[in-house]
Amino acid sequence: MTSYQNILTEVDHGVGIITLNRPERHNVIDGLFISELTAALASMSGDSSVCVIILSSLGTSFCAGVDAQWLLQGALKGEAESLVEARAFATLLRTLSDAPKPTVARIQGPVLGGGIGLIAACDIAIATFDAEFALTDTQRGLIPGVIAPYVTSAIGVRHARRYMLTAERFSASEAYRLGLVHEIVADTTGLDHALADLVDALLANGPHALTECKATLAVLQNRPVSAELLDHMAQRSARVRAGTEAREGLTALLEKRLPNWASKP
Repeated sequence: MTSYQNILTEVDHGVGIITLNRPERHNVIDGLFISELTAALASMSGDSSVCVIILSSLGTSFCAGVDAQWLLQGALKGEAESLVEARAFATLLRTLSDAPKPTVARIQGPVLGGGIGLIAACDIAIATFDAEFALTDTQRGLIPGVIAPYVTSAIGVRHARRYMLTAERFSASEAYRLGLVHEIVADTTGLDHALADLVDALLANGPHALTECKATLAVLQNRPVSAELLDHMAQRSARVRAGTEAREGLTALLEKRLPNWASKP
């Protein structure tokens, strides 16, 4: 496993865990952080032993957003340098969002600015009750341009307008109401229990089916229902159903046993 400065990685029984490891800096995002996290996600996405990817963090904050000092250094170098860095962050979010494996964010403590982009790009997010959120870019004279597509997809444009324009903090309960997180729990112990249940549910499903399901949802996003789309979905469904994994899953159901992917230790 590759060694990184800002993150920790491990693979355990089909679960790839990426842990943000800058607790003394509240896991702020900078250039090295972006390149390391992008590389780790790409590695786990291509690892056949990984079925689920968890994004976690050490310390009291999940992620305090993008490092202001790093942003300022790029700004002082000019627009061209800022564009390079913004594109690198956009690539990271795209790599996370398009990962062929289900991605789960494990959230404790504050999540600010770009950190919200990370969890919005994940498929599933679970947070503790004391987690706090804020889209802080406008407080710095910036805009949340790179993260905006993922945040608006998660919470809708109407809610995004309020929280992106005001930069006000909102609670885990509000994040749940908005759809930014799927579940909230009392503490980190509850977080680990909820995460374990979720991982068990995901690992019980066909790995190829999970990948195809994510790809199907990506095709459906923001597209009107049309004859062309319905035919595309029919072709996609037929291709998956004719595959070896679907045949194993259906045979296991009829034989009243677990499919081969779910029976592994």
